[in-house]
Amino acid sequence: MGSVPSVTATLLVTCPDRTGLVAALSNFVFQNGGNILDADQHAESESGEFFMRLGWDLDGFALDRQATQAGIEALARQFDLRWKLTFSDVRPRVAVMVSKASHCLYDLMLCQQLGDLGGEIVRVISNHDTLADVCRHFDVPLTVIPVERDRKAEAEVTQLALLDELRIDLVVLARYMQILSPAFVERWQGRIINIHHSFLPAFAGARPYHQAQQRGVKVIGATAHYVTADLDQGPIIEQDVCRVSHRDTVEDMMRKGRELERRVLTRAVRLHLQQRVLVAGKRTIVFG
Repeated sequence: MGSVPSVTATLLVTCPDRTGLVAALSNFVFQNGGNILDADQHAESESGEFFMRLGWDLDGFALDRQATQAGIEALARQFDLRWKLTFSDVRPRVAVMVSKASHCLYDLMLCQQLGDLGGEIVRVISNHDTLADVCRHFDVPLTVIPVERDRKAEAEVTQLALLDELRIDLVVLARYMQILSPAFVERWQGRIINIHHSFLPAFAGARPYHQAQQRGVKVIGATAHYVTADLDQGPIIEQDVCRVSHRDTVEDMMRKGRELERRVLTRAVRLHLQQRVLVAGKRTIVFG
């Protein structure tokens, strides 16, 4: 039997940049007997903002979790911090929303099965029952909530109630082909990740791969981002591309696009669940 991994704490911080920040945060851990495992920071002269990710081992750490939060709150008042503290033994709860395409859902499920996701997919929510077999294969419950054209608001009320009931921390749109209302997005701000092909906005609308093939594009890609009220304009978490040529058919491009989409979405979800992403206005700071 392997040794049980020690519990770690991760602190994400955003604040106005000033001298002494790194020392103050590091000293908080050091003075309470903690062993810093990971520290990464970034300061921007243009905006005057400072960003930091600090991780430490809780073995031998003098403070319990309540006292740790109280200590960070004191630092927050001193340095005007916006912060988030998480612990490795508390796994974020994830809901995946899908329609009929299976490739992104498969990749997320497999990543979870291998123990690499960093969270727990506790429910799949769909407006169709097409992917019921996939959910059964990975032993994750599926809830089908039909979305009728004139009754979308009712469907969202049911979806939101389910997310609250399940105590969900992150919603992943794995090719969910419905537009969420501004009210839904506002309630889950910074906690919904979506995936789309990177042709937008140049090839917006239906049949983007047909448009791309007709225009002779040389690169196709995929983008994972946080969802905002501005459709497909949220802060980008992860992207990837691959080259195509005149020899690629529309079907070739679609296959390559699916491969990109599933990899990019899973990487973005993993980065979020590992507490490596900070939103800075319309973009993100992603710590490797």
